[in-house]
Amino acid sequence: MKFLKNFSFEKIKNGLEKTRSNLINKLTESFSGKTILDEDTFNQLEEILISSDIGSKISEKLVDTVRKDLSNYQDKSFDSVKDSLKKALKSILTNSMIQSKNDQFHNDRPNIVMIVGVNGTGKTTSIAKLAKLYKSLSYSILIASADKFRAAANEQLETWAKRVVVPVYNSASNDPSAVVYDSLIHAKNSNTDLVIIDTAGRLHNQKNLMDELLKIKRVINNFDKTGPHEVFLVIDGSTGQNGLLQAKEFSKYVNLTGFIITKLDGTAKGGIIFQLVDELKIPVRFIGVGENIDDLMEFDANSFVEALLN
Repeated sequence: MKFLKNFSFEKIKNGLEKTRSNLINKLTESFSGKTILDEDTFNQLEEILISSDIGSKISEKLVDTVRKDLSNYQDKSFDSVKDSLKKALKSILTNSMIQSKNDQFHNDRPNIVMIVGVNGTGKTTSIAKLAKLYKSLSYSILIASADKFRAAANEQLETWAKRVVVPVYNSASNDPSAVVYDSLIHAKNSNTDLVIIDTAGRLHNQKNLMDELLKIKRVINNFDKTGPHEVFLVIDGSTGQNGLLQAKEFSKYVNLTGFIITKLDGTAKGGIIFQLVDELKIPVRFIGVGENIDDLMEFDANSFVEALLN
């Protein structure tokens, strides 16, 4: 399932401004004007990559790749360094990411998308933006309000849903699993194509709330043995290494099919994407590069790397 209707390279480039500036400025200082690339220079490169949250293990591999490439190039200019880095970074994303399951939505309605994440990652706004993207493909959509933990969660969800003209299913029940089940029945009866389930934000170390995700997953599976068809973990791009920890813990409870990385426009730590993909072999599916309703974009590995090192 490909969107790309609202795709804008310039928007991605602008959204990655802080990460790119941090990376490019330091690379320029280290490499520009140098005719001899000694070991100190390569050590500087590794430090620069680590400072962008690309991670020490990946940074070491990248430096080894660049060193090997440049030994075969007559041109050892800054542009050659960037070209080598681009090639290596794209390779990490394309080789490590499992293929997005674009064919996993089926004709039996409803298809089920479950959204999970910790508090404050931008989960609710991402749901509305995601609903808008799916709506652009002419899907009929229902958002299930299963966050019964946070005060005023439903009101916030309703406000965002009105902006994209998508209905929200809510219930007086305080049991999130019951709300999910009732929403699925409602969607089935109304022949709705897609249900997006908003779950409560929870810290990965809150075992009772994490166990609640297992219960919701069982309810979905009882309704449709093939569901949920997507489970997206929303990660705040500015959290850096903590985002990787969140991903590892959530993946113990639910079968994550992709990441939504938010707030990339406000951080210099966009390199965390490479660690997430490399270590967990789970694809980044969408990135948030701004606060506007159209600022959630389908992730494209080539465009992301080009924007990062443009």
